Amino acid sequence: MSLLRVENLEVSFVTRNGTHQAVKQVNFAVEEKQITAIIGESGSGKSVSCYALLGLIPSPPGRIDGGAAHFGERDLLKLTEDELREIRGSEIAMIFQDPMTCLNPYLTIGEQLIEPLRIHKGMSRAEAKIRAVELLDEVGIRSPEQTFSSFPHEFSGGMRQRVMIAMALINEPRLLIADEPTTALDVTIQAQILRLIADLQKHRDIGVLFISHDLAVVADIADHIVVMEKGEVVEAGQPNIIFNNPQHPYTRKLLAAIPSGEREQQSAAREALIKVRDLRTWFYPVGQDAPVKAVDDVSFDIERGEVLGLVGESGSGKSTLGRSIMRLAPITGGSITFDGTDLSGLQGSNLKQFRRRMQMIFQDPFASLNPRMTVYDTLAEPLLLHGVCTRGNLDSHIARLMDDVGLARSFIRKYPHEFSGGQRQRIAIGRALATQPEFIVADEPVSALDVTIQAQILDLLLALGKEHQLTMLFVSHDMAVIRHIADRVLVMYQGKLVESGLVKQVFDAPEQPYTQSLLASIPGAALTL
Repeated sequence: MSLLRVENLEVSFVTRNGTHQAVKQVNFAVEEKQITAIIGESGSGKSVSCYALLGLIPSPPGRIDGGAAHFGERDLLKLTEDELREIRGSEIAMIFQDPMTCLNPYLTIGEQLIEPLRIHKGMSRAEAKIRAVELLDEVGIRSPEQTFSSFPHEFSGGMRQRVMIAMALINEPRLLIADEPTTALDVTIQAQILRLIADLQKHRDIGVLFISHDLAVVADIADHIVVMEKGEVVEAGQPNIIFNNPQHPYTRKLLAAIPSGEREQQSAAREALIKVRDLRTWFYPVGQDAPVKAVDDVSFDIERGEVLGLVGESGSGKSTLGRSIMRLAPITGGSITFDGTDLSGLQGSNLKQFRRRMQMIFQDPFASLNPRMTVYDTLAEPLLLHGVCTRGNLDSHIARLMDDVGLARSFIRKYPHEFSGGQRQRIAIGRALATQPEFIVADEPVSALDVTIQAQILDLLLALGKEHQLTMLFVSHDMAVIRHIADRVLVMYQGKLVESGLVKQVFDAPEQPYTQSLLASIPGAALTL
């Protein structure tokens, strides 16, 4: 029996440039005690479709043009705001994508958990606290009594997502809507959250509507999959049919974008461009006696022309290691040798000459690009700063960079906010290439991108690496991505390197339990490996 049945849903947004139809004649259902997954890239209309059901689309500019959403005997689209408020949080609950922006930073976890109980159930504060602590324990929060009095910023991303799940389930809803709940999480934490949602769904006999851009993520948990493209449902069916016999070209495109396979390994020995020896990067927090050993006695080489993968969970020290090599983080001890020169003690102009030869691509291009600078100015800055060109031939250099990263030359006068995430990352890559570097640190450059855009960026980096003879340290928490792009891989855990070797060697026969757990956590392992 259908718990939720959506029929011919249509949603539009009215802007100064006209009306954009975001959702077009969409139909899907969520059965009782089952998980339905809606899959599609950013802009496909999957989140808008679900937000419209609960009256969460701001009006204006959004509006529902037609359709029905039957939840039991009621049509959600015809309910008043007061009637919807009675349903939201009690009968239908939602887990949002980014818990840090959805949890109130001024309130403790406990205060936020008991609020829906007191509003919808009329419980006393004492009764609500007992229920909240029980649920925190159920979703796997350690020391739930202590957690009750803690604030959101005191938790990791995975723990905050567990709190969001507890908040969504606290009133025992019949339907749970999960909007990209694992997008920015480490692969091991992602696997934990997916298992938790699936276990809670079975334990509580609830229906789940799971929104994602990644087919691999839902491969192991969904009972039914709906594929959306440009506001329309293009394919729907059971997972085994979708994965083994996709009918629509767009579905096949999403499947093809899942990272798979390995690079052809270079058998010839090459000289080391970078040598890291006994590197330590320690931090000394105020009020804390013991240092945080973010990077602790790490040694390895990076050979000319290779892509060296660096994997580990958040907090393992991998990003700090990349920044330390670039001299963007303070070094406590050890040495970094670049092409025979020790960078550890260099300062000022002596270090600047190596900045031209070493560049970095950051994880979030929206945060790393100056919002007040056009693409032209962003690319011009490193070209002029390092004397790569003069004002006289600047335009031709910028045009060549735009061509290299696959962006139209007509975009050079636009600002970062006018681009998609994938386009912004191409701009960031262009900026890194501007100085014609020999070495690039790519710090999680595809972690927040749709799988199809992720595949495009990975292919672009491989092509540019081959064209420009680049050496690269590619930092990621995604083992499937590392297998696709890297020649060798280093595995980092709590500031130390615990395993290293050729990609095939590490993936096919991992020696360390930590590496084995990372590999076991890859979503849709049967699809990706």
